Amino acid sequence: TWASAGSVYSLRSKPAMCRFPLKYCLLVALLLTGAVAAKNNDRLLPMDMSADTGDAVLSDDGESTISGNVLITQGSLKLEADKAIITRSKGVTSKVTLSGNPVRMQQLDDDNQLMKATAKQIIYLISAEQISLNGGVVIDQPRGSMRGETIRYDLKTGRMTAGGDGSRIQMRLEPKPPSKSDAKPTVKPQAKP
Repeated sequence: TWASAGSVYSLRSKPAMCRFPLKYCLLVALLLTGAVAAKNNDRLLPMDMSADTGDAVLSDDGESTISGNVLITQGSLKLEADKAIITRSKGVTSKVTLSGNPVRMQQLDDDNQLMKATAKQIIYLISAEQISLNGGVVIDQPRGSMRGETIRYDLKTGRMTAGGDGSRIQMRLEPKPPSKSDAKPTVKPQAKP
């Protein structure tokens, strides 16, 4: 149940289903689907969030937090975190920070290929359209994987940068599977008379 304390509303039941206003759900959806080649229709589906607790300041400036066994789902997207903080400034959501040990994310792309990512923290700077994955980052996709301490993705340019924090990055690129048109016809040996 929601309890009012001035302009602060808190949700204090376990487990609780927490439904934020649509604009916050859409911003979290952008965070989670923008960094990967996600199913296009996932963004059009409802987003469900659940957590052990929630705490929100209903003003133009402030932070809203859901924490404890945070689960966010939208279509094929599934996100598990310890905590999600949504920061607003002048009535506009400016930043979403997800933290966990680790934050786990998985989603299918339009080819039904599963992408999985983990990091201790994921930060989405909305106006800059930048996502930063920090701390023990692992991204696995069927066509390859990437590991490092810091991986940043610019949604406007599509540029990804990694490292620069004194640690090394690791990447593995899998070869493109041959298409049916690339396959050589097989010749069956003819039986000897």
